Amino acid sequence: MVRIGIIGLGFMGMTHFEGANRFKDDAKSGRRRITGSKLKNGKVTAIATRNPKKLDGDWRSIQGNFGPPGALNDLSSIKTFSDYHDLLADPDIDLVDICLPPDQHEQVVLEAVKAGKHVIVEKPISVDRKAADRMVAAAEKARVHLMVAHVLPFFPEFQFALSSVASGKYGKLRAAHFRRVIAPPVWFANPADFRKAGGAGVDLHIHDNHFISTLCGVPKQVFSQGSVIEGFVNHVHSNYVYDDPELAVSCVSGGIAAKGLEFAHGFELFLEDATIAFSAGTYDREWIVDRELTLITNKGRKVTSPKLKGGSEWCSAFTAELQTAVNGVNSGETPEMLSGTMARDALKLCYAEAKSIASGRLVKVS
Repeated sequence: MVRIGIIGLGFMGMTHFEGANRFKDDAKSGRRRITGSKLKNGKVTAIATRNPKKLDGDWRSIQGNFGPPGALNDLSSIKTFSDYHDLLADPDIDLVDICLPPDQHEQVVLEAVKAGKHVIVEKPISVDRKAADRMVAAAEKARVHLMVAHVLPFFPEFQFALSSVASGKYGKLRAAHFRRVIAPPVWFANPADFRKAGGAGVDLHIHDNHFISTLCGVPKQVFSQGSVIEGFVNHVHSNYVYDDPELAVSCVSGGIAAKGLEFAHGFELFLEDATIAFSAGTYDREWIVDRELTLITNKGRKVTSPKLKGGSEWCSAFTAELQTAVNGVNSGETPEMLSGTMARDALKLCYAEAKSIASGRLVKVS
């Protein structure tokens, strides 16, 4: 049994907690009671936060840009720590789940690694490339898993895209285009917060860079146009260059959409024997799937909506992500989709894009 300790109870910490646990409302106490783990051979056994209300189970102040707000929880079956160092020192914790802001990742990851714990840390691995290098090196030296919670590959539509390309069922991938856009978020209004998040390029678009690298491999070069603020991408349109001159991959991403378009993402994949398309977003606070996952083939029934795997809960992708991390700890093999090296490569790709925008040139991805 892999015992998980979560450090940080903002929206992502709550999301990981929700993804890992089953609950039942207790009418007498007015709180939700944990009834079991959704994870096979893994469970959350501890949390750490400095907030006394959250330690008491009152998470009603938590709200993200998707999913429901926090609830009142009965945490009597969970160890609670006001100092995360005490969680790291607990011999009963196998996997530390770090859900802190990016500028705090390196310190806590290095401390967890030093304590001999396996780690999964929320994306991005860091905003600082050298910090990412240090984290990967420290985990390798300590022979513990460093996993980074890039959740996009675990959403059913993106999972279908990955499996379709990897299986070769529809032939070779010839071209792909991705989109991930948001209206300027409130947390970008403060320049200091914009820098801490790494701008839209690291905070948002890194999802695409990670997924594209998982799907096609890390590109050799990138050519990007868009805008850079204080060294960080605000919006970008990138073309990714591979050794195969016939493979055309592009993406548009950033935080410049009008206010009524809070979030949108999607893709089009063009394979030899099929085209796969998906598009959805939050328009004026309403989630609209304007193109459900669609498979268009050259043989048989021309246009279909594939049956997707995975749960229907708002946090199901995070359950799958955590299950993959647990499986990695149990097997002794770091899952490629969660690997620290893959996360570091995605970060380096973000910086290559910023350099390309600033220079107007094709840039090598180091």
